[in-house]
Amino acid sequence: MVIKESWLFADLHIHSRFSRACSKALNIENLVKWARVKGIGLLGTGDFTHPIWLEELKEKLKEENGIFWFEDDGGRFPFILSSEISLIYTQDGKGRRVHLVYLAPSFEAVDKINKWFDSKGRRDYDGRPIFKISCRDFAAKMQEIDKRIEVIPAHIWTPYFGVFGSMSGFDSLKEAFGDMADNIHAIETGISSDPEMNLRIEELKNKSIVSFSDSHSFWPWRLGREATIFDTTNGISYDEIIRQIRENDFIGTVETDPAYGKYHYDGHAKCDFSCSPEERKQLNGLCPKCDKKLIVGVDSRVDCLAKGNLPEKKKLFFTLLPLHEIISLRIGIGMNSKGCWKIYDKLIKEFDNEFNILLNVGGEELMNVLGDELLVKLIMKNRIGKIKVKPGYDGEYGVALLDEGVVVGEDEGQKKLF
Repeated sequence: MVIKESWLFADLHIHSRFSRACSKALNIENLVKWARVKGIGLLGTGDFTHPIWLEELKEKLKEENGIFWFEDDGGRFPFILSSEISLIYTQDGKGRRVHLVYLAPSFEAVDKINKWFDSKGRRDYDGRPIFKISCRDFAAKMQEIDKRIEVIPAHIWTPYFGVFGSMSGFDSLKEAFGDMADNIHAIETGISSDPEMNLRIEELKNKSIVSFSDSHSFWPWRLGREATIFDTTNGISYDEIIRQIRENDFIGTVETDPAYGKYHYDGHAKCDFSCSPEERKQLNGLCPKCDKKLIVGVDSRVDCLAKGNLPEKKKLFFTLLPLHEIISLRIGIGMNSKGCWKIYDKLIKEFDNEFNILLNVGGEELMNVLGDELLVKLIMKNRIGKIKVKPGYDGEYGVALLDEGVVVGEDEGQKKLF
């Protein structure tokens, strides 16, 4: 068994149906249903700045120790109040676009946050509203409202909206947050990076490196595709979750292969061209098809800012692709196809939830249920992060590749450390 009883898989960066490009069926009931199927034990609410969504949260969730519980026929399910903000402003003569995730301990704190936003502009048009506020001023205001509010730079490397993004970001947290930088305790890796990449940055060696999905739907190939694993030995409370983040005392994370992310490599989607950082340098940063500047991806941006070496302290992380992706790879049809769902549902019925299947269930048990040697090999290969992925770039997801090479046994290398 890899998963321990005290582990809590949490996805604290999600959205509601009120955010752009999100499923219109994104409601609390569906989030809870599919979180259970995935094996997630704690969700962020997302989008608490949106008036209608906030009203639903207040109506359906009951607070206990800063955790907000939803109750249905399946029992109680916990949430933490969370949201994402889009900050668009000018600093040092450059346009900045930065997304921040932030967690709040109470509806009282949320109401104060929303009152402040109302003095700045509208927040009712989108679940992730845009404000002309600097990173520094936002972090300072959150501290003023309630020191327990946690601000986490979201998907920090994405070119357009990451705090380190190549198109509109900064070269350091200090540059972005100024005198508030010490109050930034954690960063979110985003789909296109993992802890090892982030730990190449000297400034991040003393920060917590967390992972969440930024999910725009409740489907299990989106929800929980990245997650943070907390320790429940001391129970579940807002203060305990925040303590683990601030003290870098959580168990670890679930990551996708960074190549799976939309912005891992450099490239031009319109030109159907992508390349590695080394190839981009050889091309002088220009697209060979249109002769315009390539969009600099996460791999190149990390390479640009990297100065430090990996620290001695190690923390667990798993590199996993969603189970639907693995089934789809095996049978050669889409993740949302009837054929893919038939196999997925069969596995869930037998083994309870997806994380259990991805991390715990033995190959022999899987074979008894599936009778498909290649699919079982792929699941076991995925468990140790060995599924090859053609890197994503310029808004295009990476593509998992079918490779029937040697599969490491399930008792070898099941986990990585950083």
